[in-house]
Amino acid sequence: MAEVKIRRYHEDDDEDVKEIFTLGMSEHIPSSCMHVLKQPLAQMFLGCVFLALLTSSKSILLPVLAVTLLLAAGRQSVNYMFTNYIKTSLDRDLNHIRQTYLEQPNACFWVAEVQGRVVGTVACIPAENAANYLELKRMSVRKTHRGQGIAKALCRVVAEFARERGCGGVLLLTSVVQIDAQKLYEKMGYRKVREMDVPEFIAKLTNFTLLEYRLDLKRHLF
Repeated sequence: MAEVKIRRYHEDDDEDVKEIFTLGMSEHIPSSCMHVLKQPLAQMFLGCVFLALLTSSKSILLPVLAVTLLLAAGRQSVNYMFTNYIKTSLDRDLNHIRQTYLEQPNACFWVAEVQGRVVGTVACIPAENAANYLELKRMSVRKTHRGQGIAKALCRVVAEFARERGCGGVLLLTSVVQIDAQKLYEKMGYRKVREMDVPEFIAKLTNFTLLEYRLDLKRHLF
């Protein structure tokens, strides 16, 4: 396995960072669609539409077509939610990483590099709602380089950065559909402390929630 180098971000990494983030977020669209289909409300709605049309039309074709169109519309809605989030994230910080992460106290942005190619990212900033905590952000690893311990190494970099600055710990937000990320954070000593609703109407309708995890540095040594 090639050696992984973790270093601070510089401007030449800009396009790679945005690509990794965008592709990483887009990967969650299929799992989010499955999450929606597992919701009782969605299942009941699709079932009612199918039965109502089957009863009224006396044909299987119309209800099947209607449910297919509803599923396509649902996927488009989920796709819109993620596309909007990606755009918001680019506008909020990823289009000006230096100002957001490298010119602010207790903030930083790192990339993981393998054979000269950027394959992962992570960042941190002071947490808004937790005194003396940092918030881990923008954690993502290219699909081709997962399973090599890169995400764990990036987590450790943030924890060590927080420890060096005397912070009490690190917190982060992940979504209910990011199962692999949840398992990773739990292995790294994070514990889930709360679940929060996403304000968008589509997210509330589909029970798409955010999970907050926290790492208490006084309890964990790496």
